[in-house]
Amino acid sequence: MSELAIPEALQAGTAGRFRRTLVGAAAAAAVILLVTGLAGQMFRPAPIQSVALPAPEIARLQMMTEGSQADILGNGADAAERNKLIPISSFSGGVVAPFRAIDPDNGAYAMARKCLAQAIYYEAGNQPLDGKRAVAQVVLNRVRHPAYPHSVCAVVYEGWNGGTCQFTFVCDGSLLRAPAPALWREAEDVATEALAGETEAAVGSATSYHADYVLPRWAYTLPKITQLGAHIFYRLPGRWGSAQALTARWDGHEAIPNIDFQGLRVRLADEAQQTEAAPVQLVPGLTVAPSVTDRHAPDDVGGRLDTTKTWRLTIPLPADLHATPPGVETKTGQGEPS
Repeated sequence: MSELAIPEALQAGTAGRFRRTLVGAAAAAAVILLVTGLAGQMFRPAPIQSVALPAPEIARLQMMTEGSQADILGNGADAAERNKLIPISSFSGGVVAPFRAIDPDNGAYAMARKCLAQAIYYEAGNQPLDGKRAVAQVVLNRVRHPAYPHSVCAVVYEGWNGGTCQFTFVCDGSLLRAPAPALWREAEDVATEALAGETEAAVGSATSYHADYVLPRWAYTLPKITQLGAHIFYRLPGRWGSAQALTARWDGHEAIPNIDFQGLRVRLADEAQQTEAAPVQLVPGLTVAPSVTDRHAPDDVGGRLDTTKTWRLTIPLPADLHATPPGVETKTGQGEPS
């Protein structure tokens, strides 16, 4: 039917109903938007105010990974298996905002990039690309967390002067080795991307990590986020482990500490010498560790020597094989050898 065939009264009623339907739909949409907006506010973690943390609170947060919490409970394959048993947290800490605090034209940019590239290279140089990016994000997460220093170099070199080195390469002699050119360029590229806002979503607000072949005590107390390559990543518990806690501002100053590398060489040499000279602690029955190359049954004590025992294996001389044992009389008779 054409519109001309519809009576005017019917046309007016139809238009009125259409307007009322349109208004009702718009009102319903407004209500939905309001409700969803309020719901979003209700379920979104409240941001933490950007204020300086009291020293006791900073110490409490830092001690979660220091002191006795840093004790290593396992190494090697044993640690790797035990690490797998630690469950992954259902919350990664939330979406971390891109880090763009340091402008490339800023005089401190080059130094920040170098410190970040050092952490990436020496900590994750042989890791996949996402593992390198994850290490970079941990550094930048710490820069923005109230419990840690607020510059890239200060985070990377924290503990270099006698405290607990937060990044192992600073104190274990790694800096004495010149980096491989190709891997160093890759580390620089990842550092550049991170300072330009690149993030690794998988690690969220992580501020700690360790290799999967070691098991620190704190691995049982911090929420485990994920594993990328050989590194397992963790965040702080509670609100201080969320993305909303990353409110601290970059302090505008970057500098690499003046490390006494000659003194570091001497210290490492002394430690190596002491390790070599340390007496072997013999534990009965355990000095020779089981090995997959042992070719005997599990309950067979043969096949390998236990040096904790008092006896020693000896091979007699040929002349001793015919010697008369002390206290044994010999008989000599006709037709009998003497």
